[in-house]
Amino acid sequence: MAKPEDDTLIHARLRTPKSAALAGIVFSLLMFTIFGLLRRSIPADPLEPGAWLAADTKMIALALNLVPFAGVAFLWFIGVLRDRLGQQEDRFFATVFFGSALLFLAMLFAAAAVIGAVMLLASTAEPDELMRSAIFRYARAAAYIVNNVYATKMAAVFMISTSTVVIYTGIAPRWIAFIGHLLALVLLIGSYYIGWSFAILPVWVFLISVYILMDNLRRR
Repeated sequence: MAKPEDDTLIHARLRTPKSAALAGIVFSLLMFTIFGLLRRSIPADPLEPGAWLAADTKMIALALNLVPFAGVAFLWFIGVLRDRLGQQEDRFFATVFFGSALLFLAMLFAAAAVIGAVMLLASTAEPDELMRSAIFRYARAAAYIVNNVYATKMAAVFMISTSTVVIYTGIAPRWIAFIGHLLALVLLIGSYYIGWSFAILPVWVFLISVYILMDNLRRR
């Protein structure tokens, strides 16, 4: 049977590193890179004819390969937030916060998988033939809706719940929480109409991660 002092030692060994907040910064930088590569290569209009399939798609392939790494960094960032909350974590907000984060990642991965499937089809068929097919039009529209509607809405819910937790627990300055609420409203209302709205979450994650990292280093 483990002694209490053994449990304390184990907990000390598993303590979150002070530099773990770098995960949020890494996530933000990866998302900026992914967003930039895709915006340069794929037109924003979901009903465009698909001429980009006949061009060089190496940039798109690179962006899609970066998505899993961004997902892992985002999961690590969630762990950093939960570790910072500690005993202050509320079950209700924790459920909304954690659930919306996982749903956001699921939607992000789904949209990347759809675009990847289109790329795979393009490599085995003639681009003109694929552009005229109903499969391409459906996949292109589905990826656009999943990413710009559902993923961004989950990102907004994540930002609202996290910002609310910040206000009540004080794990970060309130002005960061107020900025989070404001940006989340932009996502909820205008994500379908604003092409750059998908970059809002990485901007906010970058902001709160920089604060947590500086605070951790200051405490050390």
